[in-house]
Amino acid sequence: MKRCLQAPIAACALALLSSAALAQNLTVAVFPKLDEAVKLALPVWQQRHPDIPVRLVTLGYADHHNRLATQLAGSTGAPDVVGIESTYLGRFKAAGVLENLAMTPYHANRLEAQFVHYAYTQATARNGAVYALPADVGPGTLFYRKDLFDKAGINEADLTGSWASLLDAGRKLKARSGLYLLANAHDMKNLYLRAAAEEGEGLYFDQAGRPLVESPRFVRAFELARTVRREGLDAKISPWTNEWAAMLRSGKIAAVGSGSWFAGQLSSWVAPDTAGKWRAAQLPAHRFAAWGGSFYAIPKRAANKALAWEFIQLLTTDPKTQLATMRAPALQALPALVTALRDPYVDTPMPFFGGQPARQLWRHAALATPASPLDRNDPVAEELVNAALDAVLFKDKDIRAALRDARTQIEQRIRR
Repeated sequence: MKRCLQAPIAACALALLSSAALAQNLTVAVFPKLDEAVKLALPVWQQRHPDIPVRLVTLGYADHHNRLATQLAGSTGAPDVVGIESTYLGRFKAAGVLENLAMTPYHANRLEAQFVHYAYTQATARNGAVYALPADVGPGTLFYRKDLFDKAGINEADLTGSWASLLDAGRKLKARSGLYLLANAHDMKNLYLRAAAEEGEGLYFDQAGRPLVESPRFVRAFELARTVRREGLDAKISPWTNEWAAMLRSGKIAAVGSGSWFAGQLSSWVAPDTAGKWRAAQLPAHRFAAWGGSFYAIPKRAANKALAWEFIQLLTTDPKTQLATMRAPALQALPALVTALRDPYVDTPMPFFGGQPARQLWRHAALATPASPLDRNDPVAEELVNAALDAVLFKDKDIRAALRDARTQIEQRIRR
């Protein structure tokens, strides 16, 4: 579950189960929102282990992952259970600091069929090692303001039929209402890069770790983004800023491409007063994409590995726990557990989306999304690809030249 970077960055350590006389406890380190999922599992844990307290340590999204990198590289002080967002998972998998859950005594490979295919694959290395279990998934979604497109005479099929039809819808919207299709041209690039990835193809690297950034997928993504900017279809603002949120609230931006998790952000703090006006749609051209997700892992230096493994299984393989995270208003997390996705609750209408049973759409997308392996250098590549696109958008640099330079820079960075 992708976490909003605007969430309060506050450190808190809570003794959620207390027993001062006991030396043994379980330390769980996570980031905001995921801590709510852990809290939902605590009553069951307390019934099973009334004598083993859980210490929940929560830090802001970036701070949590940065601190985790330091803790797991050290000789002491590692938590027993750690929450990791998909953006960071590739880095931790490659660092050799997490338990291989495919080995004895875990045998996590026996659980593979229980999880959404692409999420389980993201937690798995090419050699079959399993470094985490998925908790929730974020299938790619096109969120759009139905009221705004209705007024402009544009329907959902116009948005999702193809990439060309999405651009045409943006042109009509601007001509008829003066509104922007997207917040930023980078949003179009992100949409296409994710949606056009095939099974087994990494977002930025192939399975041998070679950059893919000069491939036709990247060329086309840059071309679409350049068209958006040249034709004035984007507001030229950065996501997750105050200005961005204000424009979504006021209806100046009509669509957002993101993971399904964005539904919770949209309804809770980004634009809660716009309830009933939004709808969720599949990505253009009948494509599916992985877009965020949360995982739980056990550090190699954890002190209580047996208890940690039991707790992780409670969080990820217990249908009641998984369903509780989906039902919780503060979370609305889409489970990675297939049996939970098949629960009738998935079919219920969502008032914020005008009664649309959007979870049905997300379930279908989650089960149809191809597996795109995570690479430890994905964040490096993302940074340099974004810079390359800026050179195209602001300096009119040739697309292929920009991508060629990005590949060279990526190779230089990862050799250091």
